[in-house]
This record gives sequence, C-alpha cells and structure tokens, in this order.
Amino acid sequence: MMAAVALAVCYLFDQPGDRLVRQLWARLEAQGVRTLLTHTHRRHRPHLSLAVAREWELSPVLEALAGLPAGEGFETQLPGMLAFTRGRVSLAAGVSADLARRQQAVVTALEATGADLHHHYRPGRWVPHVSLATGGSAGKLPVISGTVNDALPLVLHVVSAAVIDSSTGQSWPLAALP
Repeated sequence: MMAAVALAVCYLFDQPGDRLVRQLWARLEAQGVRTLLTHTHRRHRPHLSLAVAREWELSPVLEALAGLPAGEGFETQLPGMLAFTRGRVSLAAGVSADLARRQQAVVTALEATGADLHHHYRPGRWVPHVSLATGGSAGKLPVISGTVNDALPLVLHVVSAAVIDSSTGQSWPLAALP
C-alpha cells in the first residue's frame, strides 16, 4: 500500500461553480481566514469528496472506479455552512438518494481494492460538503459566517470527477462520473 496524506475521489464543478467557490476562498483570505487557496501545496480545486483513503494502490483504485456505472452530471444545493473540528469550515451539501447511492458505490469499489477508507467517509458517517476554510478558529467564525451567508444559498453543477492526492494536488481525471 502507498501511504500519503489522503487519496480522495472527488466530484468537480463546472467553471461558474468552481469560480464561485474560489471567490469565497479569496474573500475569506482577504479577511485573514486561511482557506484551501493557500493551504499546503496551493493546488486545491473546489470539490465534493465522495471517499478518502489513507492507504491505497493507485492502479487498482483507478481500475475499480472505471468499472462503476457512468452517471449523469447533477446540481447540488448548498444551503448552509458547517464548522468541523480543527478549524475546518465548509459549505453543507444536500444529499439526495442518488448521491448517497453513488457515494456507497465508490466506497465499495475502494474497499474492494484493499484501500484503507477514512472513517468519516464510511456510509452513515459521511457528511457531504465543499471545503472553504482551514483556519476557522472560534474567533473567526463570525467573519466566516458573514462572508458565507452573503453568498448562500448556492447551487453548484457537478460535471466531472477525479482522484486527487491531497498531499501533492496531483489528479487523475475519471472518464465518467461514478
């Protein structure tokens, strides 16, 4: 198994949706809140993660995901904000029955390869979200909340998917949406 920070299976947004999230990142950064814009390798893309593995072998993961049925693009509603532990703040994504099924299929495919799935991405524990802030301390939550609430609600269009190594930002586009 390959060890790294994490390998994520992510849905990606169309250009207008990508731009909206990046604009939120920039507004938060301008107010002194760290976001994915400046986090680690600075190659982060706005995304919605379906599954994150802590250990994996890339070729089997890519093969397993390629074997999943192709799905259509879709809209995801983002009606609010979530504050997670360690200063992580995200947009809350609505979860439809279709999205839950898709996430379950991705998890099953990853687990079949022997990948070690992060426990927050197991079905029943997964909270779909779009990451915003990595430095959302309690003192900065009013600034974050004000900035985010001015932009809500958002509707983003999922149009593609990729496997992304979070330690480097390297990505492998998937031919179809799982």
